[in-house]
This record gives sequence, C-alpha cells and structure tokens, in this order.
Amino acid sequence: MTTVFDPSAAAARATDAILHDTLHGTARGVVVDSPPGAGKSTLVVRAALELAEAGHPLMVVAQTNAQVDDLVLRLAEKNPELPVGRLHSSDSDPYDKALDELPSVRKSAKAGDLAGQAVVISTAAKWAHVKVDEPWRHAIVDEAYQMRSDALLAVAGLFERALFVGDPGQLDPFAIVGSEQWAGLTYDPSGSAVTTLLAHNPDLPQHRLPVSWRLPASAAPLVSDAFYPYTPFRSGTGPGDRSLAFGVPSDGSGPDRVIDEAAESGWGLLELPARHTPRTDPEAVLAVATVVRRLLDRAGAATSERSPVASPLTADRIAVGTAHRDQAAAVRSALAGLGVMDVVVDTANRLQGREYDVTVVLHPLSGRPDATAFHLETGRLCVLASRHRHACIVVCRAGVTDLLDDYPSTEPVQLGTVVKFPDGWDAMFTTYLHLLEHRVSWRP
Repeated sequence: MTTVFDPSAAAARATDAILHDTLHGTARGVVVDSPPGAGKSTLVVRAALELAEAGHPLMVVAQTNAQVDDLVLRLAEKNPELPVGRLHSSDSDPYDKALDELPSVRKSAKAGDLAGQAVVISTAAKWAHVKVDEPWRHAIVDEAYQMRSDALLAVAGLFERALFVGDPGQLDPFAIVGSEQWAGLTYDPSGSAVTTLLAHNPDLPQHRLPVSWRLPASAAPLVSDAFYPYTPFRSGTGPGDRSLAFGVPSDGSGPDRVIDEAAESGWGLLELPARHTPRTDPEAVLAVATVVRRLLDRAGAATSERSPVASPLTADRIAVGTAHRDQAAAVRSALAGLGVMDVVVDTANRLQGREYDVTVVLHPLSGRPDATAFHLETGRLCVLASRHRHACIVVCRAGVTDLLDDYPSTEPVQLGTVVKFPDGWDAMFTTYLHLLEHRVSWRP
C-alpha cells in the first residue's frame, strides 16, 4: 500500500517535536534547519508565544531591523495583549512606525526600560551592547545561519538556553575581512553561528522543517536536490494547486514565449546569444526589463491554494534578482524607461527571506569570461532560485555550460574545514541543465 505524503501532517509533527525540545528538553540549544518558505518566522512566533504563555520570559535575536519589526508585528497580530519589548538603536528612525500603533509594544533604546516584558526583541548588533544581572532563561535566534559566530559569542552570556532557527542553503554570513587565517578552526569568527555551535556541541538536538509552503511543486524538487541534498524537503502543494494565466495573448516575441513557458512549467530560460560582456550587459538588462514589462502588460492572474479567486499579478508581486548592485541599478533604470516603477529589484543578499509570485533573475554567469568563487556561491544561486510561488524566469547569455567546463571546481582544500556540499559548481551545473529544458532562444 502506497503511503500518501501529507505535507500539513509532516510539518505539524516536525513543529511539535521542535516545540517539545524547546519547552521541555534539557539541552542548552535546539537547532532547526529550514528550507525556503518552510515557515521559519511562523515557528519563531509560535515558539515565542508558547514560551511566554508558559511563564518563561525570553529574548529574541534577529539579524536585521526589518526582521525584528516583522516579528514584533507578527507577535502582536497573534496575541494583541502580549507585552513585547522592541529594543532599538539610538538612530533617528530606528524602527517601523507601525509599531507605534500597538499598545502592548514598548519601545526603548535601553534594555532596562523593557524589564518585565514577556518578550524582548532586537538585532544581534544591539544585543551585543546589553549587560544583564540575570540572564534570560530562554532565547530564540532567528536566521541563525546568517549570524556570524563572533556575533553569537557577543550575546551568548545573555541567555541560558536557545532555539536556533535558520536556512542552511542561504548565503553565508557577510564578513568584510578575509577569513583564511581561521580556516579549519572550530572558533572561526567568520563562520555561521550554527556551524560553530555544532562544532563545540555536536549532541544538540537537530530538527528540520520538511515542507516548503512557498515553492511550487515545479520548483521544490530542483531546489531540494541542488541545494539541500542532505536535508531534502517537499512542496506543500501539488502540481495542480497553483496556476498562472494571462488575459493578453502572446505576441510571439522571445519575452512572451518564455513567460508562457514559465507559466506552464514553473521555469523559463530566456537565452541570449553567447558573448563576453560588461557586468551591466545592456542587452541582458533590457531583456530582464522587457520580460517584467510584458508580465504586467499581459494582465496575469495567479491562482493558488490560498484562495480560489485569481489574484492579479501586480508589480508588487514581481521581483528581479541580480548578483551585483550595479546590475540591480541598471535594471531599475531600464524599468523606469519602460514605465515600471514598483517592482522590487535587488541583489540576492537583500532578497533573502522575501517572497513573490514571479521572479526574473539575471543569471550570475551571464556574459562572464570566467566563473569566480563569488559567482559560484551556492547560497547566492539558492536565494535567486527560491523566492517565487509560481514561476522563475532566468535571463542569461548562452555558453554557461562551456564556461563551467572551462572552470572546474578547484577550490583549495583546507585541513579541518567542514566540506560544504553541494559546492557552487555542482549546484550551478544542476540548475542550468534543468533550465535548458525550458529554454527560449532570443536575439534582441
């Protein structure tokens, strides 16, 4: 008898096990690996609420102010009466003004002003300057894989036990200095908080969320195989649960044909002629902008499990992802020239954690003469390929497979380091072979 996979039941079992270890376990830490769109924030909010309701005041550590404000808003939505403290910086505009409308949320730049709040939330950078007489019994560290281990060391004395939640497939923590001198050391300050934590505490309970509620059935298998081979996951939806349709028929152009391919299969590759180009390749940039313009002009509508009523594919539900900031700036300029102003255009670093119906990606290797470690960074490609609920369209010049053949994976092996698998070359090759099945060749 074949067992039918029930995504809701699988996610519920995983969440119950995580919350049991968090609330009733004896280990000093609990680690949760989460694929894209698996409900990290939902888990963090639920854990915070259950700890607070059990009478355990706690601190929550996030990595950016935007993440902190989002968690505060989510907590207030779930329990408007919960006393929440928002610890912020002394800057002139330190938090989202929407928090001023929440009577149960107290805001201050001083931790002492927030004593007695059931939950106190702030960034790791702010927590590093806090001194306490008695540590919190519990803490939750959100986006723990994007937190450097030196940042964890700076706040570790503030709590006794912690729940660490993060996505191991995303970009590694950012460091402005080279880290070669620490390679292989268990206290490498540039490594992620989770990697260092587990190096010193290998027996900590580890869990994973098994379902992505963001990625459609067309995307989850590829993203899981390419970026999460040791922690596989499934889509929370089936092949027929989502659809993307357009009210205006195709005009037969390359951009329209790749849009139709992506609407049908979930993926589309608009391949331009092979050529070595500057990073801000004018033809590729204009191709990206044209695809976005046509997505809007063709009156798209998205249907999903969230609602039987089709939702218009508006500018705020489309995003463009690039590898470099100058590429993002060039795309914004091209979009403005086509009259498009409200589409998010940003680098992979800034798109982490965000979700859209359709994404348009300028491939990191498009037009390049070489394949550098930056462009083969596994997390960068993972972010770009995992922001969408319906379809992802990639714009790239031909020749990527030849480029990868010319630049095999030859990263130096350093003793004592944890081998990161899959490496960027392997992930890039796997994803591009899949994209070639959905290729539309176009000469602008």
